Amino acid sequence: MNVEITRLASGLTVVTETMPHLESVALGVWIKSGSRNETEDEHGIAHLLEHMAFKGTARRSARDIAEEIENVGGELNAATSTETTSYYARVLRDHVPLAVDILADILTESAFDEEELRREKHVILQEIGAANDTPDDVVFDKFSEVAYRGQTLGRPILGTPDTVKGFTPGQIRNYLSRNYTTDRMFVVAAGAVDHATFTKQVEERFASLPMTPSAPPVLETARYIGGDVRETRDLMDAQVLLGFEGKAYHMRDFYCSQILANILGGGMSSRLFQEVREHRGLCYSVYAFHWGFSDTGIFGIHAATGGNELPTLVPVLIDELRKSSDTIHQQEIDRARAQIRAQLLMGQESPAARAGQIARQMMLYGRPIPNPEMMERLEGITTERLTDLAGRLFFDTVPTLSAVGPIEQLAPLTDISTALASPGIQTKKAAG
Repeated sequence: MNVEITRLASGLTVVTETMPHLESVALGVWIKSGSRNETEDEHGIAHLLEHMAFKGTARRSARDIAEEIENVGGELNAATSTETTSYYARVLRDHVPLAVDILADILTESAFDEEELRREKHVILQEIGAANDTPDDVVFDKFSEVAYRGQTLGRPILGTPDTVKGFTPGQIRNYLSRNYTTDRMFVVAAGAVDHATFTKQVEERFASLPMTPSAPPVLETARYIGGDVRETRDLMDAQVLLGFEGKAYHMRDFYCSQILANILGGGMSSRLFQEVREHRGLCYSVYAFHWGFSDTGIFGIHAATGGNELPTLVPVLIDELRKSSDTIHQQEIDRARAQIRAQLLMGQESPAARAGQIARQMMLYGRPIPNPEMMERLEGITTERLTDLAGRLFFDTVPTLSAVGPIEQLAPLTDISTALASPGIQTKKAAG
C-alpha cells in the first residue's frame, strides 16, 4: 500500500493513498461520531447536522456550495451512520484545494441559519415519511429497535417527527462542539494526490477545529436484548428478519461471522439462496448479513416472501441454520474468502471506495490494514471454528424477529425459539 499518515499538532489525522494512474481524487472527512453519540433529546440531530452543513456558511450560501463544486465537475455528499459521519468529495486533481476549502468551510463555519433549518427539517420529515412507507426500511428499523430496546443503538438514525421539529441551532452547535473535535476526525484522500501538499492544505484550512470536546462525548454501552416486533400491513409480500447477537469489530469471531454470513446468504451460490429461493421457490429475496459495531454485533437473515409461504419458509430457515452448526465444507470457506478478496482488490480500483475503506480502518483499528494481512486473518478460519460459531450464534442467544406485511401466518416467537432450541421440532404454524 502506498499509504502515508500524518498526525498534525492539532490532533487531526491526515491519510493519503497515492494512485498515480488516476486523474481524480476522492477525499473526505470522517468523524468517529454518529447517532449513538446523541443524548436522549438529540435523537436525529447527527443526521440533521449532516444536512445543515451544506446549507450555508459565513462565506458561502447553500447555492454557492453546490455551484462551486459542480462548476469544476466535482461531486459533494455526506452520510450518517450509527457510529460515524462522513463528508466527502470527488474532483479532478487540479481542484483538490477547492474541495478541501469547501469541506473545511462547511465543517468549521456553518451558519445554521434559522430559515435554512426550517426548510431542512421539512425535507427530513419527508424522508422519515418515505422510510415509513417503505416496508423493507421499516422492518430493519424495527429489527434494530427490538434487538437493542431503549438504547441509542436501536433508534432510527433519522429521528422522529417530534424530535426533528424541535431542534434549534443551539442544539446543533452543542452536538457539533462535543463530537467534531480533532481527536475524533480523519481527513483521507485517495487518487492523484500528493501527501505533503494535501497535508499542508488540510493543516491550513482545518486549523480552527477544536482539539477537545466541550463536554465528554456520549456513548452508551450496547446491550443486545432481542425479542419480537410485528406490523401487519396490507401488502403483496411479507418482510421478515430473524436475527441473533453477533460480534463486535475487535472480537475474535468477527471475521468468522462475516464468513458465516457469506456462506449462508452472501450470493447466488449461498446455502439460503440455493435452498430457499432456487430449490423451493419460497421467496424472491433471501440473504444473510453480519453487522459489527464497536462493542456489539448482530447477525441476521432477511427474507421477502408471500404471506402464505411463511409457515413453510421459517422451518426451512431454521433447518439451514442447524445444518450450518453441523457441517461447513472447505470449498464454501474458500469461495467466501475468494469473494472477500475480490471485493478488496476491486475496491482498490476505486478511489472513493479506497478512501472510505482507509477511513473505516483508521477509526476502528488506528491504522490501515494491508490486504495480505486481512487475508491472513481469514486464512485461520476453519470448518470447526465456523460450526462452533454457528452453534453459539443461533442456538445460545435470544433471537430477534421483525416482520412487516401479511404476516398472520407467521409463527409466534416462542415457537420459533423452541424450534431453534430443539432439533427436529417445527413451529406450530408450520405443523398445522
